[in-house]
Amino acid sequence: NLTIAELAQINAIDPNRPLPVNLRLYIPEQPKQMIESNAYVEPTGSTVSNTLINAAQKHADQLTYLAPFSYQVKRDGSLQAPLLNDFPNIAQNNQAALMLVVTNLEDGAFSEELGSLIVNDHNVQNRLFDQIIATAKEIGYRDVHFDFEFLPATDREAYNQFLRRAKTRLSQENLLMSTALAPKTSATQQGQWYEAHDYRAHGEIADFVVLMTYEWGYSGGPPMAVSPIDQVRRVVDYALTEIPAKKIMLGQNLYGYDWTLPYEPGSQYARAISPQQAIQLAHENNQAISYDSTAQAPYFQYTDGEGNRHEVWFEDARSIQAKFDLIKEKHLRGISYWKLGLSFPQNWLLLSDHFTIKKY
Repeated sequence: NLTIAELAQINAIDPNRPLPVNLRLYIPEQPKQMIESNAYVEPTGSTVSNTLINAAQKHADQLTYLAPFSYQVKRDGSLQAPLLNDFPNIAQNNQAALMLVVTNLEDGAFSEELGSLIVNDHNVQNRLFDQIIATAKEIGYRDVHFDFEFLPATDREAYNQFLRRAKTRLSQENLLMSTALAPKTSATQQGQWYEAHDYRAHGEIADFVVLMTYEWGYSGGPPMAVSPIDQVRRVVDYALTEIPAKKIMLGQNLYGYDWTLPYEPGSQYARAISPQQAIQLAHENNQAISYDSTAQAPYFQYTDGEGNRHEVWFEDARSIQAKFDLIKEKHLRGISYWKLGLSFPQNWLLLSDHFTIKKY
């Protein structure tokens, strides 16, 4: 963003004279915007995989928050903890704050019934808040992050009141509070994922929010970009009418999907793959990678060994650059990644190039 005159002055040259061959120009680094970054990490099974541990160790120095996913609320208000392994020590050693993620997951899915119980029953809430605070003190969490999804639309205000009560209790213990929000483009957007999430209320109550700006392309849907920039921008534009920019974390996927064609609703689910796996797949099948300029996302098709056609959408340096540009343009609080364990080295290199990461 330097003018010719500024570049000439920095390099002590005459801007009106031709430059000699092989002259090296010094272009100073631009000041980096300071943002916050979060990454969820989701252990599955009975142990934490070395892949997840290594990913956390490798990237925690580029994170403001490390978020083990998740503490599941039981119907009596108690908490079922995720596998933590060495995540608390990894966070501490890298000056990353731990985020205590609380969900209404039950039997592997977000439960409407459980969520409704939590936000309406004060006795359950009191026990839940006590458990959260005790856990935060014991392990060293800095932020409490509520990710309640698929609540009944009729529980919109009950959820708001729940968050107000939670904020009061957590503030007394010097804990931050954040929430995850479905990617809405209007206050009246219909659909169970959206209706109970009140952007304006969350923006007033929470210290910050995470917009779940991904999953347009999802495993059970038709092939398309997971987080197309045109759709992401629509969500951000709406969010900014309800929530201060300094409270908004942009959600970003660290994965893509491989769909088997032809797509048929209810048939075979797409396979999640890392960006590096996608590039390798294109190389192995000698396929050129195309780029959708509207979605700002790469994609390609290939035929597998059994003769089945596939379509792959994923992320690359260009697509993540588009998200970083949006964060800068809108002066957002930062970025939140779902999820560690999928190789995307280009993201982490660009993150360091563009931003200084805030540490607590």
